[in-house]
Amino acid sequence: MFVTRAITAVAALLCIFQPANAQPKPQPPNILVIIADDCTYSDLSFHGGENSRTPHLDRLASQGMVFDRAYLSMAMCAPSRSELYTGRFPLRNGCAWNHAPAREGTRSITHHLGEQGYRVGLAGKSHVNPASVFAFEDVPGFDGNCVRNPTRPHDLAGVRSFTTRKPDQPFCLVVALTEPHVPWVMGDASAYPPASIKLPPNLADTPRTREAFSSYLAEITYMDGQVGELLRLLDDTGLEENTLVLFTSEQGAQFPGHKWTNWDSGLHTSLVARLPGSIAAGSRTPAVVQYADVVPTLIDLAGAKPDNAAFDGTSFLPVLKGTANRHRDRAYGLHNNYPEGPPYPIRSITDGDWRYIRNLRPDRTYIEKHLMGLENNYWGSWLSHSTERPAILHLVERYLHRPAEELYHTAADRFELANLAADPAHAETKARLSAALDLSMVDQRDPGASLDTPEAFKAAESGKPAFPGKP
Repeated sequence: MFVTRAITAVAALLCIFQPANAQPKPQPPNILVIIADDCTYSDLSFHGGENSRTPHLDRLASQGMVFDRAYLSMAMCAPSRSELYTGRFPLRNGCAWNHAPAREGTRSITHHLGEQGYRVGLAGKSHVNPASVFAFEDVPGFDGNCVRNPTRPHDLAGVRSFTTRKPDQPFCLVVALTEPHVPWVMGDASAYPPASIKLPPNLADTPRTREAFSSYLAEITYMDGQVGELLRLLDDTGLEENTLVLFTSEQGAQFPGHKWTNWDSGLHTSLVARLPGSIAAGSRTPAVVQYADVVPTLIDLAGAKPDNAAFDGTSFLPVLKGTANRHRDRAYGLHNNYPEGPPYPIRSITDGDWRYIRNLRPDRTYIEKHLMGLENNYWGSWLSHSTERPAILHLVERYLHRPAEELYHTAADRFELANLAADPAHAETKARLSAALDLSMVDQRDPGASLDTPEAFKAAESGKPAFPGKP
């Protein structure tokens, strides 16, 4: 009896000191991240693409905010996703080569949002490891093999179960689709007659390129249909109003000059954010953001203060809320070509208007084994047509042999075809960006060309990277 009276008295005291108008703390929003696979951002209509039909993504863009200057650090799958999930640049998280693991002990979105009470799951393609770093709950229903021909049928039962299982607990779900990664076999290519396509000017106009681009566009539309299904699920389950949807296109497509490069067509990504009532519908922002900024932003959205010392990125929540239209000054990029081909190290930096590229071994010939292999014979068509068509020869030579420095006014030259590095009129701009790149490399403890070697890759693959990297 004494214990019961004591508990009653404590409860009464708590009521006295509780404000009369106190309300329960609102549940932070759910998070749905949808990742396309190898989709050049500029091929999407809301980024100026003139070919693809993506009604569901167009609708999502009209309901949320489109980032016109979003970037990733490396234009290849494992490094870009490791950056996205950890908030750390490749050298700092350890995954600075394709297929390499992140450094043991690195914390990812699964840890950071898990500490905020979120369930964190992944459906579809992973391409990151080890599991101790990327401790996602496995959500079935989407094919995780990006090179399967054809992609296995998908269903939303696993996604529905994960998102509705615990209504009183917020979720973060990544749905990593496998389109439009090669092989381009999904969707209806007949909807894109090759002769009617308007090819971007950084692709050689050959019949084989047109056929490949037609199949690629069909996969973009197929991917868009999956996005539509996911958005309808949120609507059907009543989750739409309290779920942040983030869509990103990842790096550029597997065409020469897109994926596996430091040109804008490789490193520039699409980013669209929708949260009804919080993000203005139909808005666009010029703010420069990078994949490393996403995790700090999600932590901020969850109601916690991100530890900036733990990340290379910072929260762009003020941009999402419409109270800021700037974020970072520059976005940093790098490329280690091994094991996708012989070493060909590249570093770059962009302020959103201008891009400066430094090819650390310009004496070498650039070779990428997947893109230039027999399975992708559109590259062979570039070579065969280059003998009689100077424009195609220029694209071939641009791809194979690169100068020590490149400078592009991306705002005016979207596909970065006019290298202004030797133009005295732009010497000041080149010097400014070159100095900024030097500082970024020092900050990341990036030793440069010595990273792009079989020995450095094998050391990272073993879990004991030999490079210093920022701690």
